[in-house]
Amino acid sequence: MADAGRRFRWLPASDWLASYNREQAAGDTLAAIIVTILLVPQGLAYAMLAGMPPETGLYASILPLILYALFGTSRTLSVGPAALTSLITASAAGTLAQGDPQLFIQAAIGMGLLSGLFLVAMAILRLGWLTNLLSHPVITGFISGCAILIAASQLKHLLRIDASGEELVTLAQTLAQQLPQTHWLTLAISLIAIACLLIPKYLATPLKATRLPGWLVAFISKCGPILAVLVTTLLTVSLSLDSRGLAVVGAIPAGLPQFTLPGLGREHWQSLITPAALLALIGFVESISLAQALAAKRRQRVDANRELMGLGLANIGSGLSGAFAVTGSFSRTTVNYDAGARTPMAGLLTGIGIALVALFFTGWFHYLPLASLAAIIVVGILPLINLSELKHLWAFSRPDALAMAATLAGVLLINVQSGLLLGVVLSVALFLWRTSQPHVAELGRIPGTHHFRNMDRHSVELTEEVLSIRVDESLYFGNARTLEDRIYDEAQAHPQIQHVVLHCSGINHLDASAMESLESLNERLKNAGVTLNLSNVKGPVMDVLVKTDFPKVLTGRVYLSHYQAMEVLAPDSLQEQDPDA
Repeated sequence: MADAGRRFRWLPASDWLASYNREQAAGDTLAAIIVTILLVPQGLAYAMLAGMPPETGLYASILPLILYALFGTSRTLSVGPAALTSLITASAAGTLAQGDPQLFIQAAIGMGLLSGLFLVAMAILRLGWLTNLLSHPVITGFISGCAILIAASQLKHLLRIDASGEELVTLAQTLAQQLPQTHWLTLAISLIAIACLLIPKYLATPLKATRLPGWLVAFISKCGPILAVLVTTLLTVSLSLDSRGLAVVGAIPAGLPQFTLPGLGREHWQSLITPAALLALIGFVESISLAQALAAKRRQRVDANRELMGLGLANIGSGLSGAFAVTGSFSRTTVNYDAGARTPMAGLLTGIGIALVALFFTGWFHYLPLASLAAIIVVGILPLINLSELKHLWAFSRPDALAMAATLAGVLLINVQSGLLLGVVLSVALFLWRTSQPHVAELGRIPGTHHFRNMDRHSVELTEEVLSIRVDESLYFGNARTLEDRIYDEAQAHPQIQHVVLHCSGINHLDASAMESLESLNERLKNAGVTLNLSNVKGPVMDVLVKTDFPKVLTGRVYLSHYQAMEVLAPDSLQEQDPDA
């Protein structure tokens, strides 16, 4: 068994398959049945959102789920079509296709495949840290902007009017122009579908007070899409509403996907690189945050780099299946978790269940109204709009509020990719700006103690011949020269100063530019008759210093503590008895 474990260490599924039992199988099977029923209408809806044929929503829910179950590490994450990835796909593919429907489909497939390759490459190179470039304000602004765009883009299906536009202003203008052409029968079906979607949500709270099993309550609260599909499809068939102008899904080809590569030219692949990279980052951030949150509830572990591999292979499988990009779904994952899924076998069984639907039951969805799919998308996406966070960030951190506002505005007024890039670039720029102007404090001793604090915040004792400076930031090329000039100017402004002590407790890192500035400051102070000393230097920073000649040329010394430095440089200032001594 030990040899087998080593042999299949590359396959994460071997960890849970080795101890798989009947109890886990029962929970996984029940969860798979419930999620399969939920995933079918969602897959069709997100295919419509992505601008793809409806069957691709099923194709994106077969092989990707099986591959993730084998190579992912989350026990309960439900991978498949999702709103954000579908919108990004539609936006990027639409920009490339320029109205060519066949090129659009090929571009969407290529994006899924390319984003999967990016994720696999990140896993191999262990580049999961790149997702840290997407800060919370940027992600919140991006998701809120996308949710608003998604909801606005589906109004044309809810009202059955012609409307187009990649950004909100154009979309709103075309919607307003076409509003008088609203198809009232379609609107009525849309309202019925929305009611079917909302009623189970409102039943969730009273049902929790009953003795019903938790998985059943979770399923009922999330079964709105199933109810909407059943009710509106039955109405369409029984009243022949399709003959009265109601748009329906139509014929969906039966069968499993045919494996193929997208027919794109070299220039097409090149134009997809940036949106595919963004799609990979967004999909992974969405998946890993959800997977980690649920894993913590069961004290399980999620390996970020293996998650990159699992999600990457799922997207490659989706692309090879002729479908679009996939990621972890919040709604389906919570249902999967509450329904009792214990291992990724639930996802594998769900993929098999969707395959059976694709083989034998696609005819059931011929009369499904497109308005119902649009309602599923809108009701599911509206809770993601979080504009109140902008007000909170403005009171807490205006640079972060600016980053969120810029991302939101970019998504709504330019396009999805530009909005995200704008937010990332602005976040990095604001970070560089903040760190280029570090907080610098002149320190004095709190009487009767060993403690040295900011003279502007505390009542402290200062020593004329010693200038004590604390820098609350790591030193790098962006701030080193400014800090050097500031300390030197302060020393020059007070001729009685004989020593400068740089308190280094807030410095975690030095780069080459910072070392050059420290050497320059040391030389400039030396020429002015002032020694440079360091105190409270952290181990990693000291490791950097000893690799250079700086300790040898330093005019002063490196002290373990600031108090020790003052004992040597200005002992008269510590004459009173210290109660802490």
